[in-house]
Amino acid sequence: MAKETTVSGKGSGADEQQEPILLNHHPDNDEDKAQIVFFLSETAASAGSHRPDAINDLPALEERETWAKKAEFLLAVIGFAVDLGNVWRFPYICAFLIPYVVMMVFGGLPLFYMELALGQFHRSGCLTLWRRICPALKGVGYAICIIDFYMGMYYNTIIGWAVYYFVASFTSELPWTSCDHPWNTNSCALVGPVDNGTFVRSPAQEYFERNVLENYLSDGLDDIGPIKWSLALCVFAVFILVYFSLWKGVRSTGKAVWITAVAPYIVLIILLIRGASLPGAGDGIRYFLTPQWSKLAETKVWTDAASQVFFSLGPGFGTLLALSSYNKFHNNCFYDALLTSSINLATSLLAGFVIFAVLGYMAEIRNVSIDQLGLEGPGLVFVVYPEAIATMAGSTFWSMIFFFLLITLGLDSTFGGLEAMITGLCDEYPVLLGRRRNYLLEYYSFSSTSALYRPPPIYDSIMEQGGMYLVDLLNVYGPGIAILFLVFVEAMGVSWCYGTQRFSNDIESMLGFQPGPFWKITWAYVSPIFILLIFICTLVDPVPLDTQDYTYPAWSIKVGWVLTAIPLSCIPVYMIYKFGISKGSFTQRLVKMFTPEDTSDPRNLSQISLTARDAVGPSSVGHHSTSYGTQV
Repeated sequence: MAKETTVSGKGSGADEQQEPILLNHHPDNDEDKAQIVFFLSETAASAGSHRPDAINDLPALEERETWAKKAEFLLAVIGFAVDLGNVWRFPYICAFLIPYVVMMVFGGLPLFYMELALGQFHRSGCLTLWRRICPALKGVGYAICIIDFYMGMYYNTIIGWAVYYFVASFTSELPWTSCDHPWNTNSCALVGPVDNGTFVRSPAQEYFERNVLENYLSDGLDDIGPIKWSLALCVFAVFILVYFSLWKGVRSTGKAVWITAVAPYIVLIILLIRGASLPGAGDGIRYFLTPQWSKLAETKVWTDAASQVFFSLGPGFGTLLALSSYNKFHNNCFYDALLTSSINLATSLLAGFVIFAVLGYMAEIRNVSIDQLGLEGPGLVFVVYPEAIATMAGSTFWSMIFFFLLITLGLDSTFGGLEAMITGLCDEYPVLLGRRRNYLLEYYSFSSTSALYRPPPIYDSIMEQGGMYLVDLLNVYGPGIAILFLVFVEAMGVSWCYGTQRFSNDIESMLGFQPGPFWKITWAYVSPIFILLIFICTLVDPVPLDTQDYTYPAWSIKVGWVLTAIPLSCIPVYMIYKFGISKGSFTQRLVKMFTPEDTSDPRNLSQISLTARDAVGPSSVGHHSTSYGTQV
C-alpha cells in the first residue's frame, strides 16, 4: 500500500514551529536518505536533548492511507452518489429527462471530475485544501462541515424510519395491510377503486402518519410532542452501523461498501423482475419514459433537474474530496468520474423502472392516473410503495428487501458525509485530531443519538411525534439552498483564483494528459453560471413547505433562513479573519489572501515511509501526528 510521508519538527527556544518537509521523489538514493537524516539530526540538536529517550522528541512521520483496492474507492463514490434521492426523487424528475441530462453534462459531471482531481492531487480534505488553492475561501470548508452535520441529523432520521419498517416486516402479516389497528380511523379504506368524491386514507398512509410518526399527537412545530422512543432506538441503531463502518477510516469503509454499495443493485434487479410481472406495469414504465414537452418551458423543471444532479453526484459536500484524497497519486480520476457518473445515471433509470412499474400497478388497482398517486419524497417510499407491496403474494419478503434497499442506499450517503467532515477536520487539525479520529466520530454519534437520554433541542425535535415537520424544514433550508452557493464559490475559486490552467497542469502531472477544452470551458464559465442561475431561482421561488394538512408558522421559515445563513456566513467571516491576521498594506493583504500558501508538490510515492522509519527509529513513528496542512 502506498503511503504519503511528511516530516516536520518542533524546535525549542521560542516554540518555533518549522514547516513540514514533503519529500517529492523516490528516497532510494543517498541524497534523499541524507535529507531525512540531516533534518532529524538538526531537529534533535535544536531541542538540545541527549537523553536516551530523545528519539521521542524527533519529528513525526504522517502516513496517509490509500484505498486497499481501486474497487473500494469506486464503490464508495458510487454508494455516495446513488442515494435515496435516486429512488424517491429521480423517478419524478426523469419525466423531464432532457433537462436532467443537460444539467449533468454541463454542470454536475465537470464539477464531479473537478472535485475528484482536487482531492487526489492535494491529498487533503475540505479545509486544508483551500490553503493550497485560495486561503481566503477556507470558510467554504467550514461551511461544508456544518452542512454535513445538517445532513447527518435529518438523513439518518429517514434511514431510521426505514429501519422501523424493516423490523416491522418480520411478521406474518404486514401491519399496514388492514384497517383493524388502534391507529386507524374511520377514513381508512383498503386499496381499491377510489371514489373521487370520498375522502379516504389507505392503511399504509395511516400506518406511516399515525403509527410511525404519530403526527396526529402533535400540533406542529409549535407543540411538537414527546419523543417516540421506538424511532429513537432505530436511529441509534443507524449510528451504531455508521460508527463501526467509519472507525478505522478507509480500511473499514472500504469493507463496508462491498455490502452497502453492491446490495442495492441486487435488490433493485429482484424488485424490477417482480414489478414487471404485475398488471399495469407497462403503463407505469411508459409514463416514466414519455417526455412532457410542454413543461420544458417551466423554470421549476430545470431547477428540479439541476438540484437532483448536484445532490446526487454530490459536488460541494466535501465527500468527493475526502474519498479521492486517499487515492494513489497517478490514479485515473478522469476515468473514475466518467464511470461513476454513468453508473449513477443508469442506477437512477433502473430505480425509475422499479418504482414506476409498481406505480402503474397501483394506478390500475385504484383506477386512477399515475400522477394522482404521489410521486415524490417520503410519501412515495413509505406510503405508495409499501401499499403496493401489501397486495402482493409474499408481501413480507418484498417489504423486507425493499426497506433493506433504502437502508443501504442511505448508509452509503451517510458514510460519505461524515467522512468528509472527519477527514476535513483531522487534516486541518492533525495534532489535535489526527490520531483521535475515533473520538471525533464517537462525539458526533453520541451527540446525535443523545435523544435516548437528554437530547439537544434540534435533534430531540426530530425524534418527537412532530419530527416530520422539522425533517422537511432541514431538508429545504439546511443543505438545500446553501450547497448551491458553496459549489458556485468553489468553482470560481478553483477556476479564477487558483487558475484553470494551473489546475489542468496538476491533472496532467497525475494523468499524463491535459483536460480538453470542454472541461476548461465548463469549469470556468458554464458550470458556475448554471449554478448561480439555479441558486437565484431557488431564492426567488423557494420550495414550498406547506401541505394540505399543515401550514408552517412564519417563525419557522425565519429559523429555516437562519439555518441557511449559518454555513454561508462562514465564507465572509473567515475572509475578515484572514484579512485581520495577514500582515502588510491593504493591497498586500488582499494579494496574500488569494495566493496559495503551500505550493509544494504533494506527490505520493512508495517506500518513503520505510526509509523514514529506518532513519528515525520505530519508537518515534506515530508518537506525534502531523501532515502537510497546517492550522490557520
